[in-house]
Amino acid sequence: METNKKSETKEKIMHAILELAKKEGFESITIRKIAQVSGTNVSLVNYYFGSKENLISESIKLILNSFQHTFAVLDDPSLPAKERLKQFLLDYLLVIRQYPELLSRIILMGNTVFASQHEYGSFLQMLGFPKVQAILKEITGEQQPEQLIMMMVQIFGAIFLPALMSPILESGASVHIAPIDKQIELLFERYFH
Repeated sequence: METNKKSETKEKIMHAILELAKKEGFESITIRKIAQVSGTNVSLVNYYFGSKENLISESIKLILNSFQHTFAVLDDPSLPAKERLKQFLLDYLLVIRQYPELLSRIILMGNTVFASQHEYGSFLQMLGFPKVQAILKEITGEQQPEQLIMMMVQIFGAIFLPALMSPILESGASVHIAPIDKQIELLFERYFH
């Protein structure tokens, strides 16, 4: 019973920081604001996380871990290569769509880099990017590593940048962003003909 209460309290605090960061960015968040929004107190926030920096790092880690799970579909041999890549892109975009403002802020944080960002960067370098490059190699037959990297960057840019920008673009009445699945279909029609 006690463990559930602790878990619920930590979850409320994490939810509060994510909501505050969406609205205000990480820079203006204070432990006092987090305690107020989470319905806890400053002592509890400090007890569970130790510092504002630890709490921010843990919240970023929570988001970035969601991305790590999306790479698993690339290893599923029961799906054709193009379908695996499509599913990966869809899953990755769904995570972006949950936190577009937050991810934009994380990317634009400048010199402030948290341990969780380093961990995710290491994951991408060691496992994530090689999986994407392997699926591109399987789909296209391309053998040159430089070409595979360029293809990966182009695909990521074509899909992920509009998703990160969609809150900004959709605020203008004249701009309509196509649904994610339509964007991926268009990209695949043009890229993998």
